[in-house]
Amino acid sequence: MPLDPSAALRSATVARLRAAGCVFAEDEAELLFAAARDTAGLDVLVERRATGLPLEHVVGWADFAGLRIAVDPGVFVPRRRTEFLVERAVALAAPGALCVDLCCGSGAAGAVLLAEVPDARVHAADIDPAAVACARRNIEPRGGTVHGGDLFAPLPDGLRGRVEVLVANVPYVPTGEVGLLPPEARDHEPLVALDGGPDGLDVLRRVAAAAPEWLAPGGSLLVETSGRQTGAAADAVAAHGLTPRFVTCEERYATVLVATLGA
Repeated sequence: MPLDPSAALRSATVARLRAAGCVFAEDEAELLFAAARDTAGLDVLVERRATGLPLEHVVGWADFAGLRIAVDPGVFVPRRRTEFLVERAVALAAPGALCVDLCCGSGAAGAVLLAEVPDARVHAADIDPAAVACARRNIEPRGGTVHGGDLFAPLPDGLRGRVEVLVANVPYVPTGEVGLLPPEARDHEPLVALDGGPDGLDVLRRVAAAAPEWLAPGGSLLVETSGRQTGAAADAVAAHGLTPRFVTCEERYATVLVATLGA
């Protein structure tokens, strides 16, 4: 049962979070109250948050596109801007679509596809064992399948040439800028989920090179990127016969590359 804090405890908790630099201290306090069973447990949770652990790792879940997504310690936390990527994927997926969630992390994208696309068939994969374990908790109860391994390598061969929607939330932070990320990310999330190589596009290039083998005619690869990377990202997919276009959401500072395989 969630903790019902006194006014004094509520005020003290908000003050501790604010002193630790939590901008939305009041909102975070409410989530911590809901996660705590008693005041001793609350103290542990607040201390973990105050030392810089992402809130989602503290409470064990993230609110993503209306779903409660389990997020284990050490697993990449799904961002609000990534909801835009998944919305674009859902819009392209017809009922019964065969979908792949590559670099799946917690499996947030795959979980939403299963929740929003009638009869969707979803496979997900990640190279990080912690992410795979977490994604299984989010995807497999909804009817999808999660695989552990590098990019396409662990996927069943029977998916080749049949994937209609391929979501790849690849890392796209240039190596030299990883140290500039907020401490929550650089200290508590896996480097493999953040570091995209010298220009941030190394993993995208690898995905683009293999994607035409896996996509069905007319199928699309969807990738989150940054506005300054659009030219190089478009070149990366066009080099492998995919037709690029970009969609953006200013409110969420989101840029999505949609690369389609010609029919």
